[in-house]
Amino acid sequence: MMSKNEQLRLPIDEEDDLDAIEKKLAMEIDREFTDELTQEENIIEALLYTKGNSVSLEEIKTALDCGERPAKKAIERLMKKYEERNGGIIIQMVANHYQMATNPACFDALIRVAKHPKKPVLTDIIMETLAIIAYKQPVTKAEIERVRGVSSDHAVNKLVEYGLAYEVGRLNAPGRPALFATTEEFLRRFGISSLENLPNLNPEMEEEIKKEVNDEVVDIMGAMQPEDSDEDAEVEALAHEENAETEVTVQTEETTEDVDNEENHGEDN
Repeated sequence: MMSKNEQLRLPIDEEDDLDAIEKKLAMEIDREFTDELTQEENIIEALLYTKGNSVSLEEIKTALDCGERPAKKAIERLMKKYEERNGGIIIQMVANHYQMATNPACFDALIRVAKHPKKPVLTDIIMETLAIIAYKQPVTKAEIERVRGVSSDHAVNKLVEYGLAYEVGRLNAPGRPALFATTEEFLRRFGISSLENLPNLNPEMEEEIKKEVNDEVVDIMGAMQPEDSDEDAEVEALAHEENAETEVTVQTEETTEDVDNEENHGEDN
């Protein structure tokens, strides 16, 4: 019995050109395209399972010891086979990375035995901050606060804690402030394959973002947010912390102004 490699060796006539050879090979590969995985696909499958998180094309190239084109073709074939099989596991692409995930069709059955993962509570203030980071990244806290008009330390820290934003680098400016961007988890959470798929903003949004952010950006992100069973107490606690932070900022400014007024009054006397 001939092996698969021997079966793929096609007779090549002297008058055959490269295009004809490629067409013959493509036809033979199509006939061989079955549920059975090739060795390359087996390696990719094992890599995805072992890594758990997303895998880059560069890592697939390294594992297969091949170039970018054959590596991409191999992962695309594997994804197609998983899709056609329509099993409990799928392979999805997130931010140009590949990852195994459970089929959404199995969610109701899984949730009967698996604990429902508790998702972070995203208040309006946190969502507003996340929207600014998503559309203006990489961005500093100072820029976020310029847009929002209030301190954003609490909201940014929460987003980092939730794994939705991270410090991507430092701005080459006095003090070298941290730059923040969204993570792969952000894309997964909101069902976006890449940042290019974010909803487009109006052309005037760049200039009017401070005025429009609550009405447009938050609405866009809110519509994309999955339904969560958030606890009211936790939401209220977060809102209380955020309001307290804003009040401290305002009180500090008022205290500074009072001190300046007293000093000026003393000088007049």
